Amino acid sequence: MLNKPRILVVEDESGIADTIQYVLATDGFAPVWCSTAQQALQEFAAETPALAILDVGLPDLNGFELFKRLQALPGGAQVPMLFLTARSDEIDRVVGLELGADDYIAKPFSPRELVARVRGILRRSVRPPAAPQAVASPPAASAAFATPFVLDEERRQIRFYGRTLELSRYEYGILRLLVLKPGRVYTRDELLDKVWENGSGSLDRTVDAHIKTLRAKLKAVVPHTEPIRTSRGSGYALAEDLPAP
Repeated sequence: MLNKPRILVVEDESGIADTIQYVLATDGFAPVWCSTAQQALQEFAAETPALAILDVGLPDLNGFELFKRLQALPGGAQVPMLFLTARSDEIDRVVGLELGADDYIAKPFSPRELVARVRGILRRSVRPPAAPQAVASPPAASAAFATPFVLDEERRQIRFYGRTLELSRYEYGILRLLVLKPGRVYTRDELLDKVWENGSGSLDRTVDAHIKTLRAKLKAVVPHTEPIRTSRGSGYALAEDLPAP
């Protein structure tokens, strides 16, 4: 039991929760069910899970607000989270992605698909630190160009004008690619393929949503800069003419 990844399942409908718990347990996970946001906050604080599945329509708190509160807990920013909801509107999915969620699945759903999504998220979340070449690349990257960005791949951190950015794993993945090759235009498909691997069925708006949050975080450091440029009809690139730090 100790070796099984602990999955926090926050779902107020017991029938759906039972199904999710069954398929997760059958597939080698240790699911922990909470029917309310308050229970979820307590369970999360007691033991950080490997991943959290959050229903948007909870009885005591909106799932999006719960997401933000879980992220604020110690270790919360490092926990992958997947939204589960009966809503199928694209705007709801975009809201979840803009908050920094790792995936989104709408009811009704295939339990096996949910497990596949969980496995894919966990696989992606642990792979980058294991890459041996990543540790050696920051000095070379820093020497190759002069920008106000400092990339620390060993810690998976990026500093902008001396300030460490608080980034989700996908925000980090996107910005890392842009920082390594300033001026190089990455298409949305390229970013999905390189950061999300195979895209995992992600929405077309996924990349745009993460770029939007990245820009907001960069502007919070230096309000009058536009580090990420949009190449109309193509994709995104890091500006090559940023003021020196």
